[in-house]
Amino acid sequence: MIKANDIQKLREETQAPVMECKKALEEARGDFEKAKLILKKKGELRAEKKQTNETQSGLIEAYIHANNKVGVLLELRCETDSVANNPDFKLLAHEISMHIAAMNPQFVSQDSIPKDIIEEKVKEYQEEIKDAHKPPEIREKIIQGKLAKDFGEICLLNQIFIKDETKTINDLLKEATAKFGEKIEIRQFCRFQI
Repeated sequence: MIKANDIQKLREETQAPVMECKKALEEARGDFEKAKLILKKKGELRAEKKQTNETQSGLIEAYIHANNKVGVLLELRCETDSVANNPDFKLLAHEISMHIAAMNPQFVSQDSIPKDIIEEKVKEYQEEIKDAHKPPEIREKIIQGKLAKDFGEICLLNQIFIKDETKTINDLLKEATAKFGEKIEIRQFCRFQI
């Protein structure tokens, strides 16, 4: 028998609807941690389905660091005004802006990196490993690994979130999509520094 207190506690921790919390606890046979994993998986599936939706609402977050030498403008998009006005959505925008100020990404995602920059990096890495006595497929894996490392540093979505090193910014957006029940995306940002 699932207790109402357990359902309420799970709801508070996951922000999932009450009935979904109840079903997850039933499916997990009362195991709280298993229920959280079940809800996380369901949220991720919902998030994947939402990726094709249009984001017609959102907000512009302006963040200026305490020293007045670094500033960020962030366009965070969602599907509806009700989510755009949600305090948790505003907090998400603020935290991502702070992350941008601290980590100085240059692009939103790998897709936004100009092809010529990627080609230049590939040539650079090919030159680096040309004398390595490795088969071509191993060389390719080395190059892809180096590119992935670079993307993790210069692409916002690939960066490790400064407030939780177990997540990337992309993971944060997927969680927000699951939590709010609609697609959340970063359209663009601009970082200024004196």
